[in-house]
Amino acid sequence: MEAIRSPWPALGALLVRNGELTAEHLEAALAEKRLTPAKRLGEILIDSGFVSRAAVTRVLAEQHDLDYIDLELHMIEPEVARLLPEKLARRYAAIPVRYLDNGSILVAVEDPTNVMFSDELRLALGVQVRVCVASAAAIELGIQNCYGPVVQIEEFAKEADVPADQATVHDLGPDTPAVEFVNRSISEALERGASGIHFTPQERRLHVRVRVDGVMRELTSTAATHASAVASRLKIMAELDVAEHWAPQEGRITIRRGEETVDFSIAILPTTHGEKATLRLLAHDQVPDSLDALGLGPGAAAALQHAITQPSGAIVVVGPTGSGRTTTLHACLQQLNTAGRQLTTIEDPVEYRAPRVDQVEVNPRAGLTFASGLRTILHSEPDVLLVGEIHDGEVAQIAFHAAMTGHLVLTSLHAESAAATIQRLTDLGVERSVLASSVRCIVGQRLVRRVCPDCREPYTAGPSELVSLGVPDRHDELTLYRAVGCQKCNETGYSGRVPLFEVLTMTEEISMLVGAPTQEIEAKAVSQGMSTLRDEGLRLAIAGATTVSEVLRVVGGAAG
Repeated sequence: MEAIRSPWPALGALLVRNGELTAEHLEAALAEKRLTPAKRLGEILIDSGFVSRAAVTRVLAEQHDLDYIDLELHMIEPEVARLLPEKLARRYAAIPVRYLDNGSILVAVEDPTNVMFSDELRLALGVQVRVCVASAAAIELGIQNCYGPVVQIEEFAKEADVPADQATVHDLGPDTPAVEFVNRSISEALERGASGIHFTPQERRLHVRVRVDGVMRELTSTAATHASAVASRLKIMAELDVAEHWAPQEGRITIRRGEETVDFSIAILPTTHGEKATLRLLAHDQVPDSLDALGLGPGAAAALQHAITQPSGAIVVVGPTGSGRTTTLHACLQQLNTAGRQLTTIEDPVEYRAPRVDQVEVNPRAGLTFASGLRTILHSEPDVLLVGEIHDGEVAQIAFHAAMTGHLVLTSLHAESAAATIQRLTDLGVERSVLASSVRCIVGQRLVRRVCPDCREPYTAGPSELVSLGVPDRHDELTLYRAVGCQKCNETGYSGRVPLFEVLTMTEEISMLVGAPTQEIEAKAVSQGMSTLRDEGLRLAIAGATTVSEVLRVVGGAAG
């Protein structure tokens, strides 16, 4: 900036030049400054009412060859702003505004004369910063908007309320950007009702996505330079090996949020851009108390109810991760949870805490695997045994032989459908004769999003659409619904989820088909009254609980 030749200080000269201040007022302010040399000229001018604070701020920006920005016109990106701990933001009256193209961060400050904090801002943010100047009022409002309404530190438990083996926000260490970023990401994910949080490093950014109602959504992101620190923070919370960067790790995080205890399972996976961390919410507070709470259709409910009244045998629940298999297993367990039965579970991890049940959590590091745990459990004479998931042939062999020797076994498996489960178990090495004699029923399930009742849009499905949906026997018009989106559902058109079930009963006819093609087994089950996942989905769509497009998204393929 070209120097201004003037008998006055540069600040005063610029204000006079810009027409913000008269020469007389400047001389009066300079006279007062000679009496109070410790007071800054700008503050004297403002306190005297000669100029506005905004005018002084704009001139300070010009004086230091910095840009002045109006924060009402330049939107503050909250996820960027929150990279700076609130304590530092308030101490320096500074707020990060946004990322620049070169990867640095634009930071608005009130007082550009305070050059002592530039290095601390750069260290706190982990990247280079470019300073600009904004009004004090705009910065204060930005700080309030970014730190005030968002989940505060005190919303997590006080240290005295939390057992020593639980991680809390208060004991996470100093106000580092990584700690603040992790805390807010978890808090905002919980506010959105997320069931999973994914910290995914990429070449330039660390992306945080959440799974809400079964669908992934972007939450926030930060510079890739923070990825290692964020992964370390999460490992510390889960008591994992912080020094290990090349091997997968699994653990558990327990935090307190107000009066609520929240558990997550965590998986650390090395990727080409760093360590990805996946947190999955363990909703152990919401134990289903019976089968009625699941929402099965009448036929499926009756078939499953009959199966769990048998003294022995296996009930297998199948579906992908996140389809509600564990919830169904524990609903069955609660139905069986009476004083006259000994119930034992082996799970990885234990998600639901069930009263009067011996629950065992797998711990491979301590030598407690599904297989070793099962062998020991069978010596403790359980009447009902819940095996969280069958991962391999060894576990399958033990579980199904237990079902043949007087135990009622509840277990789950990854399989495409109820009918496809038989081939899946055969592939794991379970003998066909064992399957035919031990399996009582197979439950296939999925979760579909519930269409928002506040904004769903009805439409009439004509005969041609009904034929394409696999209901050609209906020739009358049918009212279905489209997802639209409103404020209550965050513009998604959906709110919550509803389950789909199919229950294949192992009848004598189906037992004879063990080893036959899956399509033949399914056709026989349908002829005996089984309603498929797609059939159940269309039933719910017709009832107005979901949409046809959502059913086809989850179940896959066109009905036929």
